[in-house]
Amino acid sequence: DIKLMKKSLFVLVLVVIAFISHSFLHLEPAIIALLGAGLLILISGLKPANYVQDIEWGTLTFFAGLFIMVGALVNTGAMKTFAEFLKDLVGSNVTLAAMSLLGVSAVLSGIVDNIPYVASMSPVVLELSKTIPASAGDVLWWALAFGADFGGNATIIGASANVVAVGLARKAGIHISFWQFAKYGIPVTFLSVIMVVPYLLLRYL
Repeated sequence: DIKLMKKSLFVLVLVVIAFISHSFLHLEPAIIALLGAGLLILISGLKPANYVQDIEWGTLTFFAGLFIMVGALVNTGAMKTFAEFLKDLVGSNVTLAAMSLLGVSAVLSGIVDNIPYVASMSPVVLELSKTIPASAGDVLWWALAFGADFGGNATIIGASANVVAVGLARKAGIHISFWQFAKYGIPVTFLSVIMVVPYLLLRYL
C-alpha cells in the first residue's frame, strides 16, 4: 500500500523530529508517540478493525504491570535503600563504584526491563556521583548505560524490543521460551560486559 506507506513515513518523520526537540516542545516522549499514533489513525483512512487486531495488547499489559511494580519499589523507598547500600559499599572508590554499577545493572536489567530499571537507578547514580570526584562523575553514568543496555540482552523481559519480538514470533507460529532465549542472551551479555570493562578503565579511570 504505497499511499499508506507515504503517510506512515510522513508521520514517522514528524515523530522523530518531535523526539529530538521534545525539550523545546515541553512534551514527554510518550505523549509525542501517542500523538503520532493518533495522527496516523486520522489520516490513514483505515477502519479500527484493520489496526486494533495488530496492537500487542499482551505486551502492553505486561509493561503496565512492570512499571507499576517498579514504581512501587521507588515509592516505598526500596530504591533509596539500595542507593544507600551501594554508597556504604563503595564509599569514594570510583573504580569499585563503576564496576559494581556495571555488574549490578547487567544482572538486574535481565530481571527487570532496562527502561524502568534505568529510570529507577538514575537517583541512585546521582547520589553515588556526589561521593566521588567531579572529574570522574561521567563514568558512573556510562557504567549504568552499558550495564543496562547489555543486560537487556540476557532475557526476554530484559528489553522492550525482546518482548515485542517474541510476541510477534508467537503470532507467526514460532515459540521462543524464556530459557531458550536466555541460553543465547546470557553468554552474549557476559561477553559484552567483559569487553566494556577495559574501555571504562582506560577511558575514564
